[in-house]
Amino acid sequence: MRASLVVVLAGLLLAATASADEVLCKNGDRISGKIERLDDGKIVVSSLVAGDVKIKLADVKTFATTEPLEVYLNDGTVIKQKIVVAEDGKFAVAKDGRLAPQSFAIADIKSINPPPVAWTGDLSVGGMITRGNSSTDNLNIALNLVRRGENDRITVGAAYLYGRQKDPDTGDKKTTTDNWFAAVKYDYFFTPKFYGYAQTRVERDRIAELDLRLTAGVGVGYQWVEKPDLKFSTEGGLTWFYESYTNDTPKDDHLALRLAYHLEKAFNDKVRGFHNLEYFPSIEDIGDYFLVTDAGLRATLTKNMFAELKVQLDYDSTPAEGAHNTNVRWILNVGWAF
Repeated sequence: MRASLVVVLAGLLLAATASADEVLCKNGDRISGKIERLDDGKIVVSSLVAGDVKIKLADVKTFATTEPLEVYLNDGTVIKQKIVVAEDGKFAVAKDGRLAPQSFAIADIKSINPPPVAWTGDLSVGGMITRGNSSTDNLNIALNLVRRGENDRITVGAAYLYGRQKDPDTGDKKTTTDNWFAAVKYDYFFTPKFYGYAQTRVERDRIAELDLRLTAGVGVGYQWVEKPDLKFSTEGGLTWFYESYTNDTPKDDHLALRLAYHLEKAFNDKVRGFHNLEYFPSIEDIGDYFLVTDAGLRATLTKNMFAELKVQLDYDSTPAEGAHNTNVRWILNVGWAF
């Protein structure tokens, strides 16, 4: 019985190996399993014996699959067919599909079995309440959403900060912080790195006497790097800039340039940093400008929970009468990523 069991198991293993996908490497190695995806320039093969094996695309000689594989090329070609081996540095499609039998360069592969386009994002909340010698209430909440498609990207952001304190002598409550913003941005990629964008942002800061700040503009950007551990892009364009105030300060309405960059870097699998900057100099008067920037660190606590510490700074060269040019906020939040 024991011998029969060994024979059966060996037969099942041989059958699984015979029907497995296969990756042939330039150094002569042969990896069998199931080709799952392309991850940061590496083909991921799920092996029955070794688990997930990652092979650099540059080290792959050719490969083959037993079932149709979804492959996206840099020129926009989409392949959903069974793959067969080809000459060095190439792969070919089998004849049982929409595309006629032909070969393609492995170096031209953009993605394999990409995940379906879906919204991702996070919601973070922070606050503090004190009672006794001091009586204060502080709340901040932020929402970020991103939808990254094959050729476009939608980014949505919103935040609200509120704070007040009670005078221990008079009992009067005074609002110390009350501002919010909401923003939407759409990017369309003409090439894998070069894109055009349209964006708008609306905000209010009651303490700074700002009733409304509205920006709306278009421009172009370049995605220098877009990897799981590093993202960096730069942007430039034109923006309509409008400000109205709660006091007697005259309204501001002008056309401005928009220069921006966005940086995100993962230091390890638990901690990542980020830094963003937007600069809006008036075309009519370069001395009239608005600048907003933030920088921070995010630490993963569980699969979905995180803690975040960031500093925000905005500078308005022509603020409302009686208001300061600069606002600086240090924010500590706990959030949920989805």
